[in-house]
Amino acid sequence: MLTKGGHKVTKGTYWSLTNGQRVDIAQEGTLPGDNKMVYLKAPVGVVLATAPILGLIFAVFLPFIGIAMALGLVAQKLASGMAKAAAKSASFGWRPVEAYLAGRKNRKSSRKDEQQEQPK
Repeated sequence: MLTKGGHKVTKGTYWSLTNGQRVDIAQEGTLPGDNKMVYLKAPVGVVLATAPILGLIFAVFLPFIGIAMALGLVAQKLASGMAKAAAKSASFGWRPVEAYLAGRKNRKSSRKDEQQEQPK
C-alpha cells in the first residue's frame, strides 16, 4: 500500500521509497514529509522475505559495480592528466610577479661590460 507524506496513517512500519528511511508509527499519526515523499506500508514478514532476494541481486551485480567504478576512476585520472598537460602547453610563460623593466639580457651584459672595463 503506497501512501504519500503528510497523510494520516494507522499504526505500522512505513518505508520511504524516496530516501530509504524507515518510519515506525506506534499509534495513528501523520507521516513526515510532503506530497513528494512516497511511503510503502509492508508487513515485517514481507520485508524479511524480500531481503534474501535483494541480497542475491546485490551479490550478482557487485562485480559489475566494481568494474564500472574502476573504469570511472581510470577515466577521471586520464582526463585530469590530459587537462593538466593541455593547460601547461597553453601557458605563455607570463609571470606577473616578476618585472624586467630594464630587460633581463641587457642587465647581465652590462655587468659583464663593467667588469671587463675595470682595470685590475
